[in-house]
Amino acid sequence: MIDTHQHLILRDRFGYAWADTIPALSGRQFAPEDFDSATADCSIVGAVYMEAGVDDPDYRAEARHVARWVRSGRYLGQIASCRPEKPDLADWLDECASLGVIGFRRILHVMPDSLSQTETFLAGLREIGRRGYTFDLCVRADQHGIAANLLRACPDQQFVLDHCGNPDIADDAIEPWCQSLSALATFPHLAIKLSGITANARADQQETAHLSPYLDRVLDLFGANRVVWGSDWPVCTLGMGVARWISVSLDYLSTLSTAEREAIAATNAVRVYQAV
Repeated sequence: MIDTHQHLILRDRFGYAWADTIPALSGRQFAPEDFDSATADCSIVGAVYMEAGVDDPDYRAEARHVARWVRSGRYLGQIASCRPEKPDLADWLDECASLGVIGFRRILHVMPDSLSQTETFLAGLREIGRRGYTFDLCVRADQHGIAANLLRACPDQQFVLDHCGNPDIADDAIEPWCQSLSALATFPHLAIKLSGITANARADQQETAHLSPYLDRVLDLFGANRVVWGSDWPVCTLGMGVARWISVSLDYLSTLSTAEREAIAATNAVRVYQAV
């Protein structure tokens, strides 16, 4: 599989205030060799680096640092952090052309809802799309309406919805999530990522039986050609862990046709992110 959502936590270089509040991540370093160790017997053939929500002063430095791993072949490319609402966005996009960047993300679930609804933000998002980059949407299930507004405003932009749209599995809130996800699935320029859902589940829900209904809804709504896969390492350690998530994912994909399985596991990632 191609992993389209792999983070690093490099505390010797950058700050991660969000991770400091999570016991499983607080104070810990998660470097490339740690991922290799955790997935030594798994089926990862390539990866895209996903920006890790570093503290605001560090987001450009993170992309510059990760660029060396893209150049060495460690990553197929990186999805860098950006600030579409800032007037210097164009300068950052210019620099990212030399950093192996294949897409951008601005984590919206931790920001005021109003941030992404301004004309300045939308103009920045359109500029990202005009330059041929994807934009990953990281929103809570109750923010799907905000995501829909962005999709309507940027019809020529390729979007990817992270973490299956973040269903609230712990509270068994499948129907509200499914209803709003159904509306998002009508936008043809939106793909969705099978990732991150185990962190939203309780300890007693960390098994295929509890997760399959959510995966089924994603496939029913989007179809296999608009689905990519990601590990969400190391955040997935809050759930079943990366090796178990890979195993569950492979078991689930094994129930699909060969063409569907290959599309979700790898070929969609290459097409959507233009990763080579």
